[in-house]
Amino acid sequence: MRSTRLACALLATIASAALGGAAFAQTSAPGFKPPKTSWGAPDLQGYWSNSSITDMQRAPEYPNLIMTDAEVAKMEGADYYNNRTREDAKPNRPEDVKLLDGTDLLSGGGYNAFWVDQGSHVARVKGTPRSSWIVEPANGRIPRKGAAAEARPAAPAVRPTGAPAPTGTVQGPGAVDRNAGGGFGSYDNPETRPMGERCIIGFGNTGGPVMTNVLYNNTYQIVQSPTHAMILVEMVHDARIVPIFGTAVEARANFRPGVIQQWLGDSVGWYEGDALVVETRNVHPQQRGYLTKDGVLTERFSRWDDRQIVYEFTVDDPAQFTQTWKGEMAFNLSPEPSYEYACHEGNYAMEGILAGARAQERAGGTVAANADEE
Repeated sequence: MRSTRLACALLATIASAALGGAAFAQTSAPGFKPPKTSWGAPDLQGYWSNSSITDMQRAPEYPNLIMTDAEVAKMEGADYYNNRTREDAKPNRPEDVKLLDGTDLLSGGGYNAFWVDQGSHVARVKGTPRSSWIVEPANGRIPRKGAAAEARPAAPAVRPTGAPAPTGTVQGPGAVDRNAGGGFGSYDNPETRPMGERCIIGFGNTGGPVMTNVLYNNTYQIVQSPTHAMILVEMVHDARIVPIFGTAVEARANFRPGVIQQWLGDSVGWYEGDALVVETRNVHPQQRGYLTKDGVLTERFSRWDDRQIVYEFTVDDPAQFTQTWKGEMAFNLSPEPSYEYACHEGNYAMEGILAGARAQERAGGTVAANADEE
């Protein structure tokens, strides 16, 4: 049995190399029969986690999608929080008398590894260690257009009445220089503070589109009925409720009117063989993520084996990308259920943030666009 599994893994590796990093056609592990619900649909129910140190994009030092054992050891050994965990486990030194006055934040002492649950290993998708979730383009990078090539998608910021329009150029005191960071916009008023901070949707795009892994709260619960599939996201307890239809044509005919713009977008679903397929459109324009309101995300959920769901995604958004791009992500069986993320609105730093921005404006300065990582 062991030799058979090794041979299958080797064949999968060879197939991936031949495809230049493209997604595998094989949907389930050799010999695995995906379970069905009582009504005959692929059974995806349970608690799953995408925690991993693998990220959406591939770092330059890892040129291939599938990593060698040496590359895996290098990435895991260099990971910041893996190192923080080792440091935090060391006994306290009597001569270490640092004050908890905020000066130790960058060294990790103010938010130590105990509170982080990102995972400590490289992701293994279909049994192979991955350097990125992206499988296409072959370089593992998001194919952004123009100046936004290394930033996340920009969305129109909500500006206070009378403020300069977000044209991308500096227009005098108080203007937002959108060429500075390529991000969502200035965070200098309450309406443009991050959505996660305001408890509207989860930090880091965990609910999609595309669903991604972050520092903690990477658990997802999937519940199915004959008419719907629900994905409950642990981070900020977002719930994606997807109506299920018989065919893709029927599903697409049931998108809501375009004037209804939803957080996380409008999703419809159907089954194709052993996979749940979900198509998402019409994302709220204030949501920062991988899709604009005119883009389309196609997701496929299929059981690779009894301990992994392979989450495949295709992003088609010509407004901001030079080509369609694709990825594969591992959702592994979680030994624990989701826990409540008790987000509450009340940012004690808001007064200082807004006062600083107003002082900068009065002095004739420019409020730079912030990068949109939360």
